[in-house]
Amino acid sequence: MKIYEETPHTLQELEKEQLVESEALVTELEGQRVFGSEHYEFWMISAIALVWSLFQLYIVVEPINSTIARSIHLSFALSLAFMIYPMVRKTYFLKKIRWFGYMFTAIGVGTASYISVFYEEISNRPGDYIALDIVVALIGIVILLEAGRRVLGIALTIIALIFLSYDVLGPYMPELIIHKGASLNKLAGHMFLTTEGIFGVPLGVSTGFVFLFVLFGSLLDKAGAGEYFINLAFSLLGKYRGGPAKASVVASGFTGIMSGSSIANTVTTGTFTIPLMKRTGFSPEQAGAVEVAASTNGQLMPPVMGAAAFIIAEFLGMSYTDVIYAAFIPAFVSYFALFYIVHLEALKLGLKGMNKDEIPPKLETFLKGLHYLVPIFFLMYTLIVLRESAASAAFNAIMLLMLLMVVQHPFRAILAKQKITRDIMLSGFVDILAGMIAGAKNMIPIAIATALAGIVVGSITLTGLGQVFLEVIETLSGGNIFVILLLTALVSLILGMGLPTTANYIVMASLTAPVIMELSMDNGYFVPAIAAHLFVFYFGILADDTPPVGLAAYAAAGIAKADPIKTGIQGFKYDIRTAILPFMFFFNPELLLISSVDHLNPSDAAGWVWITNPFEMVIIFVTAFIGMSAFACFTQGYFITRTNIIERFTFLIVVPFMFLPKIMETYLHLPSHYISYAIGIAVFAGIYMIQKAKERNLKASPLEADV
Repeated sequence: MKIYEETPHTLQELEKEQLVESEALVTELEGQRVFGSEHYEFWMISAIALVWSLFQLYIVVEPINSTIARSIHLSFALSLAFMIYPMVRKTYFLKKIRWFGYMFTAIGVGTASYISVFYEEISNRPGDYIALDIVVALIGIVILLEAGRRVLGIALTIIALIFLSYDVLGPYMPELIIHKGASLNKLAGHMFLTTEGIFGVPLGVSTGFVFLFVLFGSLLDKAGAGEYFINLAFSLLGKYRGGPAKASVVASGFTGIMSGSSIANTVTTGTFTIPLMKRTGFSPEQAGAVEVAASTNGQLMPPVMGAAAFIIAEFLGMSYTDVIYAAFIPAFVSYFALFYIVHLEALKLGLKGMNKDEIPPKLETFLKGLHYLVPIFFLMYTLIVLRESAASAAFNAIMLLMLLMVVQHPFRAILAKQKITRDIMLSGFVDILAGMIAGAKNMIPIAIATALAGIVVGSITLTGLGQVFLEVIETLSGGNIFVILLLTALVSLILGMGLPTTANYIVMASLTAPVIMELSMDNGYFVPAIAAHLFVFYFGILADDTPPVGLAAYAAAGIAKADPIKTGIQGFKYDIRTAILPFMFFFNPELLLISSVDHLNPSDAAGWVWITNPFEMVIIFVTAFIGMSAFACFTQGYFITRTNIIERFTFLIVVPFMFLPKIMETYLHLPSHYISYAIGIAVFAGIYMIQKAKERNLKASPLEADV
């Protein structure tokens, strides 16, 4: 694998290499074929990708039947999947598309488009399918499994095969999970010819919403926003202790707006940040781990959330803006805490900031790309304030972004008093075409993942597996809500190893989120549905840096020249703070800005209401951040100076007072949950004073003076 070479570049020189480097690393890590413009395959793939993007924009303006749209969407995804991703990652298969590659493409397009071409005929014979329907359906399932293996790796394909096997072999299963089974005809019809399986809700969300947001991100990146966000982060933070690491956290948060992939996020920012972190004193494993933790958490960030935000909304029947509203505080608390962890690491290592000549000027950098923020704020305004549909808001933001891309190059030339040439006039249109092509390519894994995950969803509806899984978890947990959550978290982490975030969420939301809801109610503990869904979503994301698979850790280790397992372990240590968040908002939904109707007895609550009081929202955010900072000090063993064992565990005591104030109010018989906040803050302040005294003593000691 080609690895970024460390040289004493300035940040400006690194900019010129970053795009090529990051794109090469992503394609290499994901095993893609890459063709130069001198090859006809380059133009063929680009043309198909461009047409796919145009189709997705067209159906926003002129909506068509949703099932037909899903069929065409999957047809494009399969055609590009077999052209870009080889059968095996060997030189023979990577150099060109072989004849059987075109054969797989034709079969994939033929089976997926069968639904749209013969939609009326299939609709008129529900459950009474002809032989051709069944044959096409069975071939379509097999070809989708192969596409999933190529694009996503073997994990999701194996999971889908296990569920398909369970559907057919139900009568031969152990007594606990036995069912009457399904014939091949019934299985094929259910999975492929209805909207219960492959062409179900997940693929529908991919078709209707996700593509537009991924396209928006790709266009934003091609316009130069990715480079702008990285430069802006460095200009603001580069001079501080561990500046590149802090910039990495901020840049990855911005990149998370544009990216639905932990790997892409890691590589895009990591080619800049990791070498600079190493130069300022971080070890290769630490540098890679900071980038991994920042990049995986990028998928927690609204508005895209790794493309899962739209599926959460669809599964729960909520508005998309409500999902974003609920996810806001946990996402930002997690990010600020990672920033604080990086600060603690810099203190421990005694690091300094970057040299002034490596740091872009703040004001100039900010103003240079200020226009990139316009479409982002416009998108958020139309979503949150005007409450337009996700598709409409994304479409309008894309149109505004395209306009900015067209005018930005001539406008810059005018400001620089340069002659406006034909190349300058056309460069914006070239960027738009490149962004539309890249957006379609970025959608391939998501489209294939949602289609494959539809097999899991279809199996649950076909066999009643959800009820079986409920009984298994209840048996293993003994009905204990803590054990139920721990089992669910463990299953999410295991299934998430090698699975894209979106697919992992769909599988876990179909299997375990309903289990959490039902078993918690059986135990007298009522929680809002979104708390259960975000719980499995968070642990699915954490799988991206969980050894031994952790794909993002492998990407970061490649750039850092570090051991991937050690990088993954260190990244997971940084991300332990994210692992406690789902438990906290499960037992305290106010972190999701949701309050029980009956504050005194939440187990008997008849419903939930949104918290809209700005003062209360600020209190929840600030106290959650204090609690997360205390937990970071506990895990890092450092605050102002190194902590001893008593100080370390005292920090841990602060956490429940900040995160679970109403539970502490109940168990400690406090007059108000605000007293819980006051106790936590007082303990934190006490440790601060002890640490400051320790710092003064260290500075005054003869040993320190000699040093």
